[in-house]
Amino acid sequence: MTLHLQPTFEDHRIAILTAFAITIHLFESLLPPILPGIKPGLANIISLISLILFGWRVMLQVTLLRIFVSSLLLGTFLSPTFLLSLSGALCSSLLLILLFPLLSIINLSVISLSLLSAMAHILGQFYCAYLLFIPHSAIFHLLPILVTIAVILGLTNGIISKLLLQRMQS
Repeated sequence: MTLHLQPTFEDHRIAILTAFAITIHLFESLLPPILPGIKPGLANIISLISLILFGWRVMLQVTLLRIFVSSLLLGTFLSPTFLLSLSGALCSSLLLILLFPLLSIINLSVISLSLLSAMAHILGQFYCAYLLFIPHSAIFHLLPILVTIAVILGLTNGIISKLLLQRMQS
């Protein structure tokens, strides 16, 4: 007995978006870090665009597939890098999923979503690092620097996302 699975249009959409996100993530891994362990998170732009255009389920699938496949390709699967990336993405995605039904009520822009997402991402990574790798209170001295970087990168990625969405809709 042979099982034949027929991919749907949505499967193709998720695959294409994930491929874009993985490509950006792999390119970004070649760049020198802003600070040790800090990258711009440009692949998160694809997650934001996925959320706005196709909803939170597509965004979550694209985000998780990107993290797992990229970590396999980069050889970081189950490493501290992978765990930090996953924890940040899960916190960020959870926030976006919670905010998604409220978008029409609150009227948040893609820039605001990106900023909030970046904050959730860095806080998720920070607490993962604290709980699993550096359980010392001195790590909290880094938090203002990390939050400042998250604000800058969140705004930057939000602006890029907004420009891309405007370009796609014109």
